[in-house]
Amino acid sequence: MLRSRSRSHRRPPLALTLPALLAIAFLLMPLLGILARTSWSELGTHLSGPDVTEALRLSLVVSFWALGLSLLLGVPLAWLLARVDFPGKALVRSLVLLPMVLPPTVGGVALLLGFGRRGLLGPWLENTFGITLPFHTSGAVVAATFVAMPFLVISLEGALGGLRPRYEETAASLGASPSRVFLTVTLPMVAPGLAAGAALTWARALGEFGATITFAGNLPGTTQTLPLQVYLLLQDSPGAATSVSLLLLAIAMAVLVALRGRWTGSASVRNGAPAAAPGPAPADPSPRDSDPSHAVPAAHGPLTAAAAGGKPEVSAPPGTESFDRSPNSAATRLSWSLHAEVSGFNEVTLDAEPGTTIAVVGENGAGKTTLLRALLGLTPRAHAELRLGALDVTSLAPHRRGVAWVPQDGALFPHLSALANTAYGLRAQGVARGEARAEARRWLDRLGVGHLAHRKPAQLSGGQAQRVALARALAARPRLLLLDEPLAALDQTTRAHVRHTLRTHLAGFAGVCLIVTHDPVEAVSLADRVLVLEAGRTLQDAPPAEVTRHPRSPWVARMLGRNAWAGEARGDGLALAGGGRIVAAERLSEGSRALAIIAPESVSVHRRRPDGSPRNVWPGTVREITASGSRLRVLIGSAESPDLIAEITPDAAAELGLAEGAAVWSSVKATEVTLVSL
Repeated sequence: MLRSRSRSHRRPPLALTLPALLAIAFLLMPLLGILARTSWSELGTHLSGPDVTEALRLSLVVSFWALGLSLLLGVPLAWLLARVDFPGKALVRSLVLLPMVLPPTVGGVALLLGFGRRGLLGPWLENTFGITLPFHTSGAVVAATFVAMPFLVISLEGALGGLRPRYEETAASLGASPSRVFLTVTLPMVAPGLAAGAALTWARALGEFGATITFAGNLPGTTQTLPLQVYLLLQDSPGAATSVSLLLLAIAMAVLVALRGRWTGSASVRNGAPAAAPGPAPADPSPRDSDPSHAVPAAHGPLTAAAAGGKPEVSAPPGTESFDRSPNSAATRLSWSLHAEVSGFNEVTLDAEPGTTIAVVGENGAGKTTLLRALLGLTPRAHAELRLGALDVTSLAPHRRGVAWVPQDGALFPHLSALANTAYGLRAQGVARGEARAEARRWLDRLGVGHLAHRKPAQLSGGQAQRVALARALAARPRLLLLDEPLAALDQTTRAHVRHTLRTHLAGFAGVCLIVTHDPVEAVSLADRVLVLEAGRTLQDAPPAEVTRHPRSPWVARMLGRNAWAGEARGDGLALAGGGRIVAAERLSEGSRALAIIAPESVSVHRRRPDGSPRNVWPGTVREITASGSRLRVLIGSAESPDLIAEITPDAAAELGLAEGAAVWSSVKATEVTLVSL
């Protein structure tokens, strides 16, 4: 804060300050001239004259009609430029900008040659519809629209470009059609940019002169707008011209001051969401969030025997024995299996019975999110042949698939309350407002956030927002539920509670759930199967206990808190890929590829070379010491072996005098090494 404050008060260089002051004076002088030359005593008389009031009325009619046409045509054009890639896009954007740089009279001539009685389209309009634009009020509207609409398109395109598509994609996954998404999500979220563009468009149309007088003429009561009236008054009554100019100046300044810089895009969209309105600060987690009974060991610590055994049995609370849906819906009697064949970047085949939860794991770039987006039908990188139950939904649009998606940050619609967010999918599917809200409130209550139904997302804590996002997805009655790291942004205590809640409701879900995670506790405690991806391909698809005992990639082994070294079987051990050797009790076929898996608690740490039975002994240096629950994890680097993680007690670390940079010896018994064939 102090650094920022000192930087803001730093004296600017004189070479930049003087030209900037001259620029301000240059822009200010004409305005001061109008203020100084205005006859304030005659201002009311000048502005109330019949010619001026008629011109003002006509200007308002023309400018509001121009604004309406600009909204009708410019909003779809801005969306097209911001959201769709097509040949000639740069040319279309240039056409949009052209009226802003074109001399107004040239624009009027161009309108005459395009829409005039002898223009390209004018004769057809006159002969077919009896419409003659030049020298008519409609011609003034066309001229004003031509020069003013670019302001709307540019402002709205910038706002749309700053809006991250995940909000629209999430709405589609809840069953909203493209038009509904546009009207209920896109437009409300870019409302500041739209309002700024509309205000600038109206002000520009109100002040249009050159194109209007060239294309529509200067006919009193028909095309003589206020700027044209100023032009006439300059010849006969300069004082009245100054007064009318002051009126136009005041209107323009009022518009710019009201916008407060929003036309630049600085206040329209922030981080993909509209700037939050003032309101209460995000609430602290509810008492249930901080319930210590839900605490779990650190995510990257070793797994307990119970966790390694697979997904625990969880009894659902009353009323949730099966996945809840509207009582009148046929979906209440259905369950949905999954069959998917994904091609492209991902080459994956998935088969799962109803009620199955699959954890999708893999290092960054492995294709986890791409797999989810392929199942949603939202990415060209991969294509999914998808069958849910007896329904082949491959050719269906995303909003018709019944595949609900919860992105990592939840993507709650910032302009809707928690209750309206949760009811969104039901409303998109045609459920009546009252029924949708009642069911949404039941889901919020089940997830422990019903008392927050009236709050906007900006007023929720991370754990509360994540539970609302989960309630929204479940309330939408999906056939397939996709969760993309839904707990990653939560603190450890809140994550434990949300994980418990999620496990409870997945136990009664009648479809299939895929959850992307980097947390071994989530993978083991929530999933029936763990799908390991590597470069878009399936490396392993097995129950959690199997993956825990025999991980088939070093990354998964490290995620599970184990040491994992790749190599080739040689004699009584493994020749490591990076050099060195490890001895194991078990034997593999000579030359076969394998992983050596070592639990951190099986690594002994010494200050001197150990004597006795260990077959694997390496010198090394302590690189890092971190806490893992009640124990310490020591990262040891060695020139003779890959980095090794040992887990010891704090007492042992104190007795050994361990610190970063300390020279140590590490040892592992051959019987503690597990070899996994690749």
